[in-house]
This record gives sequence, C-alpha cells and structure tokens, in this order.
Amino acid sequence: MSDSKIYYSIGEVAKMFEVNTSLIRFWEKEFDIIKPKKNKKGNRLFTKKDVDNFHVIFHLVKERGYTLDGAKKKLKDNKDGTIKNAEIVKSLQKIKSFLVDLKEEL
Repeated sequence: MSDSKIYYSIGEVAKMFEVNTSLIRFWEKEFDIIKPKKNKKGNRLFTKKDVDNFHVIFHLVKERGYTLDGAKKKLKDNKDGTIKNAEIVKSLQKIKSFLVDLKEEL
C-alpha cells in the first residue's frame, strides 16, 4: 500500500483485505469510525485513516473472532487501546514474515 495515495476505491480496499466489496460497504454502515468521502458519482473514496480503521475491524472480527456487536463495544469502550493493539499485531506479523523470509534464504 503506497503512503502517497490520498484516496482508495472500494475495490482497492476490498482487495487489500481479500474480501468482497459488499463486506466493505456493510462494515462502513456498521462502524462509525469508517467515514469515506463520496465523489460526484457517489463512489466511495477511503482515506488512509479509513483503511487503518478497517485493519482494526478486520483484526477484531476476522482474526480475533469478535461478533460485530462485540467489536463495536470494544471500540466504544477502549478505542485507542484497541487500535494500538491492532497496530502491534500488524507490526509483529510484518516482523514474523520478514524472519520467515530470512530463514528461507539461509
């Protein structure tokens, strides 16, 4: 994911998470931390912050097994801590991937 990009289409976001665009639209309706802009055609334009928030939701629902209501409650009760934990997990996954690649090269 390029940090220089300002907006991502719904298709690009769905591809990042390997999910259908319908799930992206559903999560957008369910979670108020997702606030895409819309262009004149009505197409959703997601910011880097929206994508980061999708990472948190994805982490809670798909990786940790939270229900939607459970994920909403977790974000409501401790949004900053939940986001920080998701960022830590993401960093650790990158480190693990790097170490696995390194091991394969040895």
